[in-house]
Amino acid sequence: MLLVVFVTAGSVQDRVGAPILLGSLAKRFPQLRYIWADGGYSGELVAWAKQVLSWVVEIVKGVAGQRGFVVLPRRWVVERTLAWFTRSRRLTRDYEGLPETTEAWFYLANIRLMLRRLEPAP
Repeated sequence: MLLVVFVTAGSVQDRVGAPILLGSLAKRFPQLRYIWADGGYSGELVAWAKQVLSWVVEIVKGVAGQRGFVVLPRRWVVERTLAWFTRSRRLTRDYEGLPETTEAWFYLANIRLMLRRLEPAP
């Protein structure tokens, strides 16, 4: 289940957009304390999250000498979720002109996934 979606232009690096995303996540879900992230977020973000939000950001690192596909802890959850979203036609291509429109389509795709998981009424 998605908690927050934050879409930026392709020219914005993930490390730059991450504090904005985590800030909005902290406002909506102040009870969060632990975040997993991939190696692209290592560095200043980990220290910033600890200092400003009192969150622990664990970087999921690849296996040394890795060749081919290796399942990494917690990373498979993100990859599986992204695969589910690519089933939505509007999210497989860059159709939208505004980041907010793409964010809305992600929320709609998530709603669709959650509705499919509901048990039918008796």
